[in-house]
Amino acid sequence: MGAQTGGAKPTLWQITISHYSEKARWALEHKEIGHVRRAPLPRMHIPIAIWLTGGEQMTFPVLELDGRRIGDSTAIIAALEQRYPEHPVYPEDPEQLRRALELEEFFDEELGPAIRLLGFHDLMSDPELLRQRASETVSGPLKNAKAFAGGYARVYTSLRFGANSDSEAETARARIVAAMDRLDAELAAGEGTHLVGDRFSVADLTAASLFYPLVAPEKGPVAADQPQPAAFAEFRASLSERPGFNWVEETYRRYR
Repeated sequence: MGAQTGGAKPTLWQITISHYSEKARWALEHKEIGHVRRAPLPRMHIPIAIWLTGGEQMTFPVLELDGRRIGDSTAIIAALEQRYPEHPVYPEDPEQLRRALELEEFFDEELGPAIRLLGFHDLMSDPELLRQRASETVSGPLKNAKAFAGGYARVYTSLRFGANSDSEAETARARIVAAMDRLDAELAAGEGTHLVGDRFSVADLTAASLFYPLVAPEKGPVAADQPQPAAFAEFRASLSERPGFNWVEETYRRYR
């Protein structure tokens, strides 16, 4: 924990299985920053996020750092880079930094929402699996309250993300494939291990984190052998031989 200095430890407010929370967790761990994690009950993360950030954010992750409350995984990483410069994920070269931040924004905007929507859409076809997966966001005595967690997940994701829409799911699949196309192209244009330059950067961290729900790498938040909805498993299989898919697995092995 060499990067940790005096004062209160940072606190990460998170959703355990969230790919955006995974992005923030990975940055904290890569930079060896001692921190506290909090994962409130389902339904509570929205009011808590609104309260923590004064209405600026309505979801997690939110990081409490030096008296500030920072929402959004991209802003969290920027703040960590400034506060804890050791083990950087921002390239030093200005052009490489520009490219890394551009790729971070691309995967944040084009991949992240699509993979979330499709995951919940396909989970709805398997109510028991939906209840099980939703209960994993809870801790303590309510961890086994699957009916509560599953019912909430169905209603919440339908209203907030449109996860009950077949047409939105088809659009999400197309966006995920396009993101994989972009990942493959970036790898082919570079040296094949890192997206920008010759070392691990925020571009690698973001792409791998946001693809984790599809790829299910061994060191990801969800066990690699955990059951998946049939439609999602079929879609995953259709991409499993792509260079980008294998790169996500390898990036988790190397750096997570």
